[in-house]
Amino acid sequence: MSKTNSIQKKPPYGMIFILFIGAFVAILNETLLNVALPSIMVEFDVNATAVQWLSTGYMLINGILIPASAFFIQRFSDRKLFITAMSLFTVGTFLASIAPVFGVLLVARMVQASGSAIMMPLLMNVMLTAFPVEKRGAAMGTFGLVMITAPAIGPTLSGWLIENYSWRMLFDIVLPIAVLTLVLSIFKLKDVTARRAIKLDIFSLILSSIGFGGLLYGFSSAGDKGWDNLYVYSTIIVGALALITFILRQLRMEDPMLEFRIYKYPMFALSSAISIVIAVALFSAMILMPIYVQTIRGISPMDSGLLMLPGAIVMGVMSPITGKLFDKYGAKTLALIGLTITVVTSYYFSKISMETAYSSLVLLYTFRMFGMSMVMMPVITNGLNQLPAKEYPHGTAMNNTLQQISGAIGSALLITVMNKRTETSAEDLAADLMANMDPSAAQATPEATAEMQQQILNQAMLDGINFTFLISTLIAGVALILAFFIKRVKTNNEEKKKDEEAIVGTLQNATE
Repeated sequence: MSKTNSIQKKPPYGMIFILFIGAFVAILNETLLNVALPSIMVEFDVNATAVQWLSTGYMLINGILIPASAFFIQRFSDRKLFITAMSLFTVGTFLASIAPVFGVLLVARMVQASGSAIMMPLLMNVMLTAFPVEKRGAAMGTFGLVMITAPAIGPTLSGWLIENYSWRMLFDIVLPIAVLTLVLSIFKLKDVTARRAIKLDIFSLILSSIGFGGLLYGFSSAGDKGWDNLYVYSTIIVGALALITFILRQLRMEDPMLEFRIYKYPMFALSSAISIVIAVALFSAMILMPIYVQTIRGISPMDSGLLMLPGAIVMGVMSPITGKLFDKYGAKTLALIGLTITVVTSYYFSKISMETAYSSLVLLYTFRMFGMSMVMMPVITNGLNQLPAKEYPHGTAMNNTLQQISGAIGSALLITVMNKRTETSAEDLAADLMANMDPSAAQATPEATAEMQQQILNQAMLDGINFTFLISTLIAGVALILAFFIKRVKTNNEEKKKDEEAIVGTLQNATE
């Protein structure tokens, strides 16, 4: 039996399990704090703009460091890189738990983010290296448990904790898990991926930070501040110019910080396009559903989180199953079925009303998540399979960066669409009411007038949400059309053997 065959039968499962735990708590922590922001505002006496930086700052650090993760993964050993990242995350979590003032809490979130930004690309890169192409679907499907389930259960878990405990409990429950993962990594982790003696181009890092950071900040602020705000459009313009300069510089470099030439591989390029579109469609439900159930229907935050929990569970259960189906049937069949379900359920969401039953919302949302569980990981894995092994760090960094950017852009665009439609609908409803109003109704009490205005606002907001879901349906439809062009990647045997032999030594060390 050849060495490469023995590798394929003995991936470093212990190491991957440790990486899984680290990545899970890091991603969970990203969405865990959103529900707690009002409580933090009260305790530290800060306004909404300031407290929002706990989420925005976390996202910006991710946007700056994830593009650089390709360099870190190639330059430093897996063990040292993960221990450093987990140490930063653990220190940040501890500081957040004991933060006496808001400034310390903000710094703690930044430190957390600097650690978590490296974990996902590192885990994905190890998975690609450790498993052969024909077994990658099942492995990456299990990886989907981390990428999909953690952010999905975050709002539900945090809603329950905030109702029963202090917001500090959000960090207290993460801290022991982070410490345990750090200790395990110190004693158990070994290296899987090969290192390269490359140098970091400082100017590229600066351009990347300004480019990706500017776009993330600009688009994430647009939904709240409006597109005509100076900070919004100026940061978007500066970010776009810096990003263009960054891309041109990378294309001229022999050893770039982030390799954009991987887009010459058609299936990777297609997978990136589909995953960007899907990220926007996914965010539509995550943004719009809480607004609908809490603001319009008056359902509690806890019940709002519980509404989404079955969908999160279904996605978690389906991820490994989808991975095995990917190994057997490929990405195209799964993507077409999943995107068809996503399009249909998105359309039905555009028809919800004031009377739609809670149980109907749960079923519809769960079925939508079932459809999306069949798309993201198979499509991404199929694209990454086409890359040579030495380009895996760049592929994983690119995918994670684009998901951050597309999430911010998608959120901003969908919120803008909803707000504009709500304003227009409110004006039309008010005009219709005035035109058809009984003269005696003009003498209504202030309480009756306020109630009438609230009903108009709720109906207008519902119309805005319905229209935005219709736009989301069209967006998902674009992804469905793109899915018809997916082809199953079959790695050339000679190239595969060459790639496997390049990692045989390090992988055998990791499994000892």
